[in-house]
Amino acid sequence: MTTFRFNPVIPHPLLSPYIAKMWVFESSGRLPAGDRKLIVPNANFKLTLTYRNGIVARVGDKDFIQGENKLSLTGLIDSPVILDSQEDAQTGTIIIEFNPLGAYRFFHLSYAEVKNQIVAMEDLIGHYAKNLESQLAEANSVTLKLQQLQNFLIKLLEKTVHDPIYDYCINRISYSRGLVSVAQLEKETGYSSRWLHTKFSEHLGTGPKNLSEIVRFKSVYHAFSSGVNYQILKQQIYHHYHDQSHFIRAFKRFTGATPTELQNSMNELSTKNFTS
Repeated sequence: MTTFRFNPVIPHPLLSPYIAKMWVFESSGRLPAGDRKLIVPNANFKLTLTYRNGIVARVGDKDFIQGENKLSLTGLIDSPVILDSQEDAQTGTIIIEFNPLGAYRFFHLSYAEVKNQIVAMEDLIGHYAKNLESQLAEANSVTLKLQQLQNFLIKLLEKTVHDPIYDYCINRISYSRGLVSVAQLEKETGYSSRWLHTKFSEHLGTGPKNLSEIVRFKSVYHAFSSGVNYQILKQQIYHHYHDQSHFIRAFKRFTGATPTELQNSMNELSTKNFTS
């Protein structure tokens, strides 16, 4: 039987405002072929280091392969991801998840181009990433690898400035759990929906409406993946969706299945990845 470990890591204080979570994932091998290896969108960007074994991810109809001792950046994902280890062997991965406030402060790139993509860091920052990968491969402990990764991010953070209007909108979407409308953001900021969409595309890779839909679903799916019975969950969805059919459409969009189908095939990988 395949075993998993999700070990949370407390980020450096300089990084913590921009990191949703940081953790080390270890497994003894692959899940059985019949198990659903589902990762559901959570509005976070991900910096991933595969320090033991590699990973294979399917986003939509495209496969991404990341070999051992490689770094990748996952852009904003708004469709379900199927994830597995490259080989049926022990796996070790460090994942740093940036909240929507975070990614633009570290990486200067076209976020629209990395939406629903997993991109090798070497393709984004060239020899700098290659040198970092070599240093990480030589580090003889996970603790040292984490320290080197955070030092790398702190250096990047020192070179950026914040965008107050964008940050305000992100916080409004987050605190409202995705229920604030674009019209309300227009009213509160004094900027048009077109201007806001352009700003979000620059820093996030998608518009505020799409982000709100992901955040809204996230709050409901967190309860679902924590084991709340779907019949009980039905009583809560009207706080987030117009009706049950509206919720079912969102559920199928972000998971690829209906709640009943997924409830019967949840496993430790898909639940702890979302709730840990």
